[in-house]
Amino acid sequence: MKKIFIAALFLGAIFNSNTIFAQTETSGRNPVYRATHTKVTELKHTKLKVSFDYQKEQMTGEEWLTASPYFYATNELVLDAKGMLIHEVALDKNGSKLPLKFDYKNDVLKITLDKTYQKNQDYTVYIKYTARPNEVKQEGSAAINDAKGLYFINAQGKDKDKPTQIWTQGETESSSAWFPTIDKSNQKTTQEIYMTVPDKYVTLSNGLLKDSKKESGDLRTDHWVMDKRHSTYLFFMGVGDFAVVKDKWRNIDVDYYVEKEYEPYAKQIFGLTPEMMEFYSKRLGYDYPWSKYAQITGRDYVSGAMENTTATLHQESAQQKPGDLIDQNKWENTIAHELFHHWFGDLVTAESWSNLTVNESFANYSEYLWLEHKYGKDDADYHLREDLSGYIHNPALFNKDLVRFDYASREDVFDAITYNKGGGILHMLRNYLGDDAFFASLTDYLKTNEYQNGEAHQLRLSFEKVSGKDLNWFFNQWYFGSGNPKLSYTTTYEPVKKQVTVVINQSQDKPFEFPLAIDVYDNGKPKRTNVWVDAKAKNTFTFDSSKTPDLINFNADGILLSEITETKTPEQNLLQFTNSKEFLSRYRALASIKEADAKNPAVIKLLAAALKDPFFRIREQALEQIDLSNADQAKALTADVEKLASNDPKTLVQAAAISALTKTKNAKYTSLYEKGINAVSNSVKGASLAGIADLDPSKVAGLADKIDLDNASEDLITKLLPIIVKNKIEKQMPAIGQAVAFYPFIKFQDPVLGKTAEEGYNWIMSSDNLKATEKVTKVLVQAKSQIPDNPQVKMMIVQMLKDGLTKKMEVLKANPNSPTIHQQVDAINKALEAYK
Repeated sequence: MKKIFIAALFLGAIFNSNTIFAQTETSGRNPVYRATHTKVTELKHTKLKVSFDYQKEQMTGEEWLTASPYFYATNELVLDAKGMLIHEVALDKNGSKLPLKFDYKNDVLKITLDKTYQKNQDYTVYIKYTARPNEVKQEGSAAINDAKGLYFINAQGKDKDKPTQIWTQGETESSSAWFPTIDKSNQKTTQEIYMTVPDKYVTLSNGLLKDSKKESGDLRTDHWVMDKRHSTYLFFMGVGDFAVVKDKWRNIDVDYYVEKEYEPYAKQIFGLTPEMMEFYSKRLGYDYPWSKYAQITGRDYVSGAMENTTATLHQESAQQKPGDLIDQNKWENTIAHELFHHWFGDLVTAESWSNLTVNESFANYSEYLWLEHKYGKDDADYHLREDLSGYIHNPALFNKDLVRFDYASREDVFDAITYNKGGGILHMLRNYLGDDAFFASLTDYLKTNEYQNGEAHQLRLSFEKVSGKDLNWFFNQWYFGSGNPKLSYTTTYEPVKKQVTVVINQSQDKPFEFPLAIDVYDNGKPKRTNVWVDAKAKNTFTFDSSKTPDLINFNADGILLSEITETKTPEQNLLQFTNSKEFLSRYRALASIKEADAKNPAVIKLLAAALKDPFFRIREQALEQIDLSNADQAKALTADVEKLASNDPKTLVQAAAISALTKTKNAKYTSLYEKGINAVSNSVKGASLAGIADLDPSKVAGLADKIDLDNASEDLITKLLPIIVKNKIEKQMPAIGQAVAFYPFIKFQDPVLGKTAEEGYNWIMSSDNLKATEKVTKVLVQAKSQIPDNPQVKMMIVQMLKDGLTKKMEVLKANPNSPTIHQQVDAINKALEAYK
């Protein structure tokens, strides 16, 4: 699963939670110990026949479940079945049904079998039932914001702007909301599903479509078959009016299901999938193991994306148009992530949610692997830095282990530890072992555990088996421990010995041991040394140097997941930037520029060098830091910025350059802005619109409609927020919904932007705009479990929602016959309910 982290708000940094989490305990002695589910029964095959009642939003189902005792003999079958009506339970013997006694309460179906069965003695139970997803009581979480398993989207067709769809979401334990099963990750079964649907709709499920039969009443029954075992949470059904765009990898069908509006762009969005399948198959030494691969988009999806075996479901944000795609396919990493799960997660599945790392940390790191392969190491390192910042900048995560058995809710482990930090840990392990051993170990893990379950210990054993190295020290620190090194250092130079002594200090409670790359700059040139830091508070190293080093660059290769406290002069940052091959060292030097040093010649030289950097993210970052209202910077850098605004091959850099020019308030750039407003790129359009707004605000309202902000980036929305709010551009009101939803917290970071966000929020709440209101309430509900457990935070959000509700009630009084205002009031009330 690719979950959506509510980023860039830094709520954790503003309101730091002091919750302390216990160290991993596997003996059961802790008050909370989440044991792996005990396997009493082994599922063998699941056969379903289903049809849908769109008016009631229910599903009629028949199930034939073949199973046997796992080890010990038993006369009972216990199934999870959430919110259902159970009509009939029987033993199926060659088509004849023998009624069985059953008890159904508290979402558990207990069936008394006709006799005591022994291990490997199969039986088939028939169940006739009605799935009622709206009766399911379990609630969602930060990872998956709803948990009713089966979703009817616009089922009665009342919303003319929304398609009618059905889709399912099984992770973590919600498949049992639409068919009785053992809803645990360590249960695997083959499956087949007969889906009866209106003939106008297409269907998608796991495996292959074996048969399609027309029925009376404009219905059709599709028969999907999955002949390889996979976990029950990975079962999937999708129904809707989709365009199906065909593709291929080797002899395997690769299909993209999108809303028909996006059919022309489907291959721009998903078209790298076959290349990804080839790359991962070769990199892992294990070919893509399934019979097909399809990807489908779902409206109002409850998370980011989900790796249902052979049938990945993406949220609607995956659907983009050329104005977004020319800047960056923002969904490409997610596409790679979900595909990689078909090895790590679907082929070999975490045996429990405590060991989710063997699913999600790998899928997270697969994004790095793809970017490195396709675009180069700088691009991959940039992505890793962005990922790790989501962990490092959240202090509440510091004391959580990667593998943890003491979580409050199973979905708590879908966090920036399992994803972001877990990916960074794999990157360290890869660099410690070397590529050959690392990837050979992954091949061994997959082949040893294929179509079964895995955990961190099995992963360690594969790495040790291949490499010959003991890795307990690594796994104890990074998998079964918490935190990361927090480093500082001091240096002294001895001119007689011509040596510099470096003392490395670790300030966190539990010291780590690790390899560390250090560059010592002697006469302006770096010499790299790889040292081994022991698990103690102080480590001392000496290095040869002809004089006091010009610079010492810690973690020079950017591999170690750590926090480093240091201070460097502008001249040292320039030296580091111009002599570093690694992205992270260049980026750190650039990001270290202080506003007070804006006129320093070394800073200006660094910015000038960054504008010519071959990696576009460095150029983009430099442009964001440049201030052309500063005379010294303007004299040295304007010509280069102008060239980038017109000619850079990356539209994101063009947009950043245009934004840098807008700071000059110079009318000579009017023609550049007017040209930019007609560009394909939404980022270029947005930057150009901001420039025009500065020079001639009267033109803004007429030009704003040229930009499609439905799937725009957070950066672009933030840039345009003041323009949209100030000019009350109605068409773009929904686009700012997520940005304004957290205005009280934005004020802590940026009071001016926060005030604008507050005005935008009040504008939405004082208007009759369903889409904009839902954007606000949806992101607040999503964020609920991600914000710190701090009463002050929740109180501020509740008060904000209450104020919004008051404004919306005034709108209702003025427009009592509005067809959508009641829906908006309901959406706000549901958000308030979530925070109680």
